[in-house]
Amino acid sequence: MKNLKSFWPLALVRKALPAIVFAVCGPAFAQSIAMASTTSTEQSGLFGYLLPEFKKTSGLDVKVVALGTGQALDTARRGDADVLFVHDQVAEEKFVADGWGVKRYPVMYNDFILVGPQNDAAGVKGKDIVGALKKLAAGNGDFVSRGDKSGTHAAELRYWKLAGADAAKGSGYKECGCGMGPALNIAASSGAYALADRGTWLNFKNRADLAVLVEGDTRLFNQYGVMVVNPARHPHVKAQDAQKFVDWVVSPAGQTAIANYKIGGEQLFFPNAAK
Repeated sequence: MKNLKSFWPLALVRKALPAIVFAVCGPAFAQSIAMASTTSTEQSGLFGYLLPEFKKTSGLDVKVVALGTGQALDTARRGDADVLFVHDQVAEEKFVADGWGVKRYPVMYNDFILVGPQNDAAGVKGKDIVGALKKLAAGNGDFVSRGDKSGTHAAELRYWKLAGADAAKGSGYKECGCGMGPALNIAASSGAYALADRGTWLNFKNRADLAVLVEGDTRLFNQYGVMVVNPARHPHVKAQDAQKFVDWVVSPAGQTAIANYKIGGEQLFFPNAAK
């Protein structure tokens, strides 16, 4: 009898163990998705505001890996993300055309700005980003580039090309291979110029002597897109849950949440999913 009594509790434990493991791990695993996104959406504080709003309606957690857009796209190609939220439309459209993404949706926009020392020794202040970069190249002005294949870096390279200085940016041009926040820190500590997205700039605390010098050029428009990673390429992708996020962020509720995110009363991003 003693052996029989000791046998049944052990058998019950063995029978219950898979259910216990599922209860602990299964729902927790199913209740989150991985998003590869940009440092600008993370460092601007947008996701800290936006994602809790999404969780209220969906119950889903979103685990963000904040990288440059190029690195975020590479992460998705490897199947290490369920959804992408980035800002390089040409690269995004190629990502979908090549079969890595299901569909690209426009979500929101803000703009790029050129920041630099308030005394503006290079004389770039104004609305012309191309003219500003021409002056920096000609005068060997100090310029900190992210150099990280991000959406901001891709835009910066387009502007240098328009300025005719893509191969000769001047001796003051330096690449940090870093995110937007670190690039701004380097510019602030060295009195250099830098291209930034407005959202990160507004949330940036260590400005030192930096000021916004070039803004308002229509070429500085900065569009963001979102897309689900194609489960046909990576069957483990949580496509249904990822689509829930996409559907929410382009819905009136998600678009309103984006519009409501402000710093010091200033709106950082402008929803345009319905354009």
